[in-house]
Amino acid sequence: MTGDRNVLGGELEPCGTDPLTGFYRDGYCRTGSQDLGSHTVCAVMTAEFLAHQRRVGNDLSTPRPAFAFPGLHPGDRWCVVAARWLQAFEAGVAPPVVLAATHESARDIIPLETLRKYAVDVPADPSSLI
Repeated sequence: MTGDRNVLGGELEPCGTDPLTGFYRDGYCRTGSQDLGSHTVCAVMTAEFLAHQRRVGNDLSTPRPAFAFPGLHPGDRWCVVAARWLQAFEAGVAPPVVLAATHESARDIIPLETLRKYAVDVPADPSSLI
């Protein structure tokens, strides 16, 4: 990506394409003036996180075809709003984070040390883990 950096200072890597994530639906956790929520944290969905988000009014599991939103499942990578990730962290249900795919501006809301505690390396092809 042109000029976008991750929280580690390197070039921002893609977060996910199946489902296609990102505020701009380009697979990256990029942000800009139109992204009022700061969809900058590349998180690996967990059942606990999805259930928590539903409880707090942010249902990420239910498909919304009108918005081309497939609904998320555990294991999906998704660019989540930094404040929502922090909310889940404070509730004890924060999902793992792919640091190389998390936009540097997430550090404006979440300390890097906190993100590092939840860091996970996810290969581009998760089927290689089977």
